[in-house]
Amino acid sequence: MLIGIPKEIMLKENRVAALPETVAKFKKLGFGVLVETKAGAGAFTDDDAYLKAGAQIAADAVEVFDRSDIILKVKEPLFNDQFNKHEMDMLKENQILITFLHPAAPSNHGAVKKLQDKNITAFTMDGIPRISRAQRMDPLTSMSAITGYKAIIIAAANFPKFIPMIGTSIGMIKPAKILVIGAGVVGLQAIATGKRLGGVVKAIDIRPDARKEAESLGVKAVGFDVPPELAIGEGGYAKALPQEWLEKERQALAPLVAESDIIVLSALIPGEAAQHIITREMVESMNPGSVIIDVSIDQGGNCALTDPGKELIHNGVYICGIKNIPGSLPVHSSWLYANNLYYFVENLFKNGETDFNMEDEIIKGSLVTHKGKLYHQGTRKALGLNDH
Repeated sequence: MLIGIPKEIMLKENRVAALPETVAKFKKLGFGVLVETKAGAGAFTDDDAYLKAGAQIAADAVEVFDRSDIILKVKEPLFNDQFNKHEMDMLKENQILITFLHPAAPSNHGAVKKLQDKNITAFTMDGIPRISRAQRMDPLTSMSAITGYKAIIIAAANFPKFIPMIGTSIGMIKPAKILVIGAGVVGLQAIATGKRLGGVVKAIDIRPDARKEAESLGVKAVGFDVPPELAIGEGGYAKALPQEWLEKERQALAPLVAESDIIVLSALIPGEAAQHIITREMVESMNPGSVIIDVSIDQGGNCALTDPGKELIHNGVYICGIKNIPGSLPVHSSWLYANNLYYFVENLFKNGETDFNMEDEIIKGSLVTHKGKLYHQGTRKALGLNDH
């Protein structure tokens, strides 16, 4: 089977789905690898390095999609301006696509329908369960550390004041107040980075264990009492709150939002659409010059005003909906993601099988479409479909 690696076309996306070291590993498993020319340029990897690792180099994306059995990507298929054609339309019937699809997000439901119609077997890398056996394949964790770090850097770059306390001849400048909503891997890294920059950091999470982890970093962690069966899902991850509890969370958050200078939003439910925790009214309660970094935007966003993939100003508040934050640290993020993909593919075709084990927990969690059928549970829930 031939694995194809197209060059990513999302704006400012510099990651690549395979590096020479993973190409060599794929070759040892018996796969051929076809890499679009300059696909690794954003991660400072040239075509010669791929050739030395045993890859073939394709002249363009059309050749990669046309010849390959398996397409490995970083981001969801997008419109390719060079060929005036959507990557979704470049896919062939019965091809295998493995990438970040975020299929439960409303903006991606049309793409999921196309995958079904074309009989594409699609896997989403944000659907890998967080179990010990899957740790090496889990890019949500590996990319989250990068996202949390860079979210604070983006916030600092767009915040019109100092973040740390600064002494001047005129007087003391107070430190910025940073609120991190969601104390998972993204949130913890944002907390640590915000503290290093000298901000006064608070964290909020509906899960008591997550609040304890945040407090272990030396910040104040707040929350409100939600029955554990409503707040905590499988593996200790957050669950989507029922509407009445979501409203209670918004009420509890409102005063914290109003006083914050910088907010990082990372409240995610694995495999499901993110919930809008921050309303328009809450944004309008913030001081002009404040910053919101909505890193949950790939799954729909935690702020009602975030525009996917865009940056905007509302009432003087900067709201960042950049969808590919890890792409701004392409060397480390490509190395991590390429290895995540390698271990996923190795498991998918275990023992050289040409068909995969539908009972494997990792495969079940990440499978979106197969033979015209929609499998992904978070997407089925978002579309109002009954469990199959």
